[in-house]
Amino acid sequence: MKYPQTKSLLEKQVLPETISAVPLAEIQSQIQQGQFDAALASIDHHLTGNVGRDDKVELCYMRIVCQRYLKQYGQALESATQLLSLRPDYARAWQERGYLYQAQKQPYEAAKAFYQATRLNPALLASWQSLLALYQAQGNEQAVKLTQARIERLKRLPKPILAATDLMNEGKLLQAEKLCRQFLRQHKHHHDGLCLLADIAQQMKVYDDAEFLLESAVEIYPDSAQAREQYASLLIKIGKYYRAKQQTEKLINMDPNNERASSLQATSHIGLGELDEGIKGLKYLLSKTPEKYGLWLELGHAYKTQGQRQQAINAYRNAYLKNANCGDAFWSLANTKTYQFTEDEIERMREVFSSENAAENDKIHAHFALGKAFEDRQNYADSFEQYRLGNDLKFGSNGYSAQFTEDRVEKQIQSLTPELFEQFAGAGCDSTDPIFIVGLPRSGSTLLEQILASHSQVDGTMELHNILGLARRLSVNPTRNGQVYPKSLADLKPELMRRFGEQYLEETKAYRQGAPFFIDKMPNNFMHVGLIKLILPNAKIIDARRHPMACCFSGFKQLFGEGQDFSYDLEAIGRYYRDYVRLMDHWDEVLPGAVLRVQHEDVVNDLEGQVKRLLDFCGLPFESQCLDFYKTERAIQTPSAEQVRQPIYRSGLAQWKHFEPYLEPLKRALGDDLLNEYERFL
Repeated sequence: MKYPQTKSLLEKQVLPETISAVPLAEIQSQIQQGQFDAALASIDHHLTGNVGRDDKVELCYMRIVCQRYLKQYGQALESATQLLSLRPDYARAWQERGYLYQAQKQPYEAAKAFYQATRLNPALLASWQSLLALYQAQGNEQAVKLTQARIERLKRLPKPILAATDLMNEGKLLQAEKLCRQFLRQHKHHHDGLCLLADIAQQMKVYDDAEFLLESAVEIYPDSAQAREQYASLLIKIGKYYRAKQQTEKLINMDPNNERASSLQATSHIGLGELDEGIKGLKYLLSKTPEKYGLWLELGHAYKTQGQRQQAINAYRNAYLKNANCGDAFWSLANTKTYQFTEDEIERMREVFSSENAAENDKIHAHFALGKAFEDRQNYADSFEQYRLGNDLKFGSNGYSAQFTEDRVEKQIQSLTPELFEQFAGAGCDSTDPIFIVGLPRSGSTLLEQILASHSQVDGTMELHNILGLARRLSVNPTRNGQVYPKSLADLKPELMRRFGEQYLEETKAYRQGAPFFIDKMPNNFMHVGLIKLILPNAKIIDARRHPMACCFSGFKQLFGEGQDFSYDLEAIGRYYRDYVRLMDHWDEVLPGAVLRVQHEDVVNDLEGQVKRLLDFCGLPFESQCLDFYKTERAIQTPSAEQVRQPIYRSGLAQWKHFEPYLEPLKRALGDDLLNEYERFL
């Protein structure tokens, strides 16, 4: 088997690993040689300087180790608290806490710390072994049995795989990938190696690699529930719900009592729009394990998609009642867009921030939810502060590069020229079925989708990943001339364009209900309008546009489930909007008339006129139910689900103005020239 080049993909698609200016290896060597005072002095010296977040985390961790070996237990615990305030999910800091409490004869606190360490990094063998000793001393036989099983499982792993798993869980993906790949070169087709490399690729967001590896794993090890569960979970993540359901069916045939498989199957049903089946499956699982807050979250999402608002709210409330630190439950309530938090819930959200057991992601969710709660109370200063805190945490860890996006846009402009489209004139699949809605998130695209999906000849689907997946595949498979997407398009044969179009139609068939036309509402497809028109030249493309300030700030206060990493910083989102406009202008130039631009503010001000314009562009006769779109019952899986089930309202057009004093970085990034173009919509 030829393993995909995950590392090279990471360097192309995300960010290359940065070289630290802090001599971490030198300090580590001092610690290993027992020179703790010297190491501590060096650590404190560098911490007074301007160091990046990752370096600061490493320095703080090594300071705790030094202080522990010097028996400065009080200072070490204080250092651990400081580190965990910086990065609450840093497992080794919790492990150090466990050692410190053990040294001070506090077994209960030590057990809590070691347990948290293993929850955050299940590969920390030392923490599991410490837990085992503590559970044995307590006489907790059930915990002893479970811990022994975990230790035996970890000990069975080859040492390089265990080490790579540890590195992955600590976020050191490049190091983990390198170690795992070295092992697989010597032990081809190793089960745990394949699964781990796929996990690393998924965390790198190189989903095609992960899919290839797991598809291979289930073929080589058809009886491996681990590989098949991991594969099904990945397929759900990338929106391939039909294939995921097939995998869950095989898992349940292997073991009818596999609750994880049943949960994945329910999620697959929901993704396919089979909501009644999905909800039935989740309720059955909850009847057996009602304490699992994650199932309550899934149930809430299913009810929300179905339009059952109160049932969704009840499920989300159950989630935070089962786990007080479940920030996602609070954000899910906020994300209904119409929910009003009680004072008790606001206090519960505040407690998430002070909880030592709350992970960083829980705190991010709680910040965004609290921002919504304060906004509803018209406390805009405190609201913006909560949005800012949540965005800072999210942006600080996602590695987004605005320059990378600018480069991607420039490559599209340079590669997809009038000459290229002339070269492939007459190629591609001639189907007229797809209607693509592109743009930025929070631009009004869900409203346009709901209007069109209310037509008798149009199926609404969801944000389909197929075009993005094709672009990724083309990005990592060079042509004979050594080119990759988008430059490689010129090297491809015309019949391949037709095949790509037919493949898209085949892959998306599972999401259709039999109407002649269907909608693909993936906003990010704006980057690939040229590719779409090459493989599906008769497809309709609609650009959902919204006032830059309204669109960008709405994105800034939205916590997305996946992707949209640009949205967590005001300058970054402003630059992204400019890049989007620049690329859409290019498509207008090289594909005149191919894209219909629909301004959200125009839809709000003249619904009937814009609906007729939309339908005319799509070649559809007028139907009055498109004006009554909010009455259409269908599954909607975007954050705007609740909003598009209501008549048009104007109150959301200028909500950003309440926050205008805090939005100068966004204004500067957008630029006066762009903002002046949209002055008439204010």
